[in-house]
Amino acid sequence: MGSNLARNLARHGHTVALHNRSWVKTQVLVEEHGSEGTFVPSESTADFVASLERPRRIIVMVKAGGPTDAVIDELVPLLEEGDIVVDGGNAHFEDTRRREASLREKGLHFVGTGISGGEVGALEGPSIMPGGSRKSYAALGPILESIAAQVDGEPCCAWMGPDGAGHFVKMVHNGIEYADMQFIAEAYDVLSAARLTAGEIADVFREWNTGELDSFLIEITADVLSQVDAATGRPLVELITDAAEQKGTGRWTVQTALELGVPVSTIAESVFARSASGDSAVRDAARGTLTGPNRAVSVHDRRQLIDDVRDALWSSKVVAYAQGLDQIRKASEEFGWDVDIATVARIWRGGCIIRARLLAQISDEYAAGGLRTLLVAPSIAKGLAGRQDPWRRVVALATTAGVPVPGFSSALGYYDTVRAERLPAALVQGLRDNFGAHTYGRIDRAGAFHTLWSGDRSEVEA
Repeated sequence: MGSNLARNLARHGHTVALHNRSWVKTQVLVEEHGSEGTFVPSESTADFVASLERPRRIIVMVKAGGPTDAVIDELVPLLEEGDIVVDGGNAHFEDTRRREASLREKGLHFVGTGISGGEVGALEGPSIMPGGSRKSYAALGPILESIAAQVDGEPCCAWMGPDGAGHFVKMVHNGIEYADMQFIAEAYDVLSAARLTAGEIADVFREWNTGELDSFLIEITADVLSQVDAATGRPLVELITDAAEQKGTGRWTVQTALELGVPVSTIAESVFARSASGDSAVRDAARGTLTGPNRAVSVHDRRQLIDDVRDALWSSKVVAYAQGLDQIRKASEEFGWDVDIATVARIWRGGCIIRARLLAQISDEYAAGGLRTLLVAPSIAKGLAGRQDPWRRVVALATTAGVPVPGFSSALGYYDTVRAERLPAALVQGLRDNFGAHTYGRIDRAGAFHTLWSGDRSEVEA
């Protein structure tokens, strides 16, 4: 991604200074792509820093954690007040907050920047989510906006907020990405259990990509499902080991949500589904012991099933977006970032992995103002109301057949939870008061109360 980002900058008319700890890699980049623009290669860090005009704008693209700190430690003694260091990796936002505070004390700007789109996006136009100070964005923003993906004439790049805001937004983006892929996999699994072939399901996804589900992930799902293994003639997807890996951003999303007290149950189920898929010891033991339905989904109307699965996928996707955007809103309140949710959705419309037609609708709904959750936005609430019956049919059908749909069912559970007039949490709180004297509130009067469970069972005000 680093080399492709450098090429993207050069292609847009920026003079790009280059440095890599491997001088050979720098030389190869210039030899192979030097015709794309103006590159200034440097073998040493000192020469690299000296080659930059001030304020220096340095984009660091290295592995998160220790390697990032090592590069920063090497750069800082060579920099001058007002210079800008951009971390374009997938750093944990708390690390970014620490680094930003440390460099600010030295008169430097540290900009934690989420960059989504993979290697292709880095070259052709990614979605870019910079944090840091407003002053740093004044010097850096026009450059980043020039290389970002463009949708309807607008760059998919905007200032997210101070210190760790940019990396936080990117982290949640990745959490939503986990959920999106889980829903897609469940849709494939349900249709496969209904005896559609991989090629037929690929055609279904191509059809979906022409409508409301139009998105990058739906598009490449069709590509993956239609790929045939040259050696065996079988669909490649049937030969890939069914253990999904992860690098950590999805897990960070869930961990941070727990700390903030934000329910991202659907995203969490998607992270746990990957963990479960890779737990071969448990799966091997369960296969030989646990019984259940044979996964055969019987349908009388194949077209109806396909449409139902489409609606379940759209509805679940909306819930994942709602949960992720709620998490960003809560973090913004907690850390004083003042992140604009409509802007977040707007810059996700292009360049990034979760880019989708739906995001334009989401951005418009948040821009209209007054939303506490995406689910109550007029167009979204109407869409969910019209799709909930198919959504419920898919969850019921899959569960009855023994096809696991933790993403679909978790999203539906969240939908039913937040719309409920009354929840059984009242009993949970009563139990907590019984064994731990944790008290409870009442619906008929203010205050906190405790029942003397081990005494005369009278109620006292706490």
